[in-house]
Amino acid sequence: MRKVLLITAALATVPAAGIAADLQEVVDARRGFYSMLGADMSVLASMAKGDIEYDGAAAQTHADNLKLLTAYNMGHLYAPGTSNADMPGKTRALPKIWEDGAGVQEKSMAFVQAVEKLNEVAGLDRAELGGAVQRLGGACKECHDNYRARDF
Repeated sequence: MRKVLLITAALATVPAAGIAADLQEVVDARRGFYSMLGADMSVLASMAKGDIEYDGAAAQTHADNLKLLTAYNMGHLYAPGTSNADMPGKTRALPKIWEDGAGVQEKSMAFVQAVEKLNEVAGLDRAELGGAVQRLGGACKECHDNYRARDF
């Protein structure tokens, strides 16, 4: 099976010695990762809504980028001590991420499956892209609603 974004499994494999001494660097890297996801998702959503012209090749490229990011092992980006309770004003990651491994894994798998579906249809046409982007957005929202604070 393909490598997938499983934060829970990755968290279980983070060796204590591998955790960065500067937790702010961990948070910055995590935010950078999600910024990359957001950059690709933003273009796809704009195409799906008709805000920018649909381009099948470009849509497929952005979908491919998202798929590539699902293979990234994020364990080190969720080092203990990097929740918003630990670092107020620095991150929106709720402590629940570290407490609800099964829920995180379930939502991570839904995200990966939505990205896989997106990759199947992104280059076909705007309508197909729209449905896939909507499903992916729903998967993103599930994590945001459960594991990310609204504000810093």
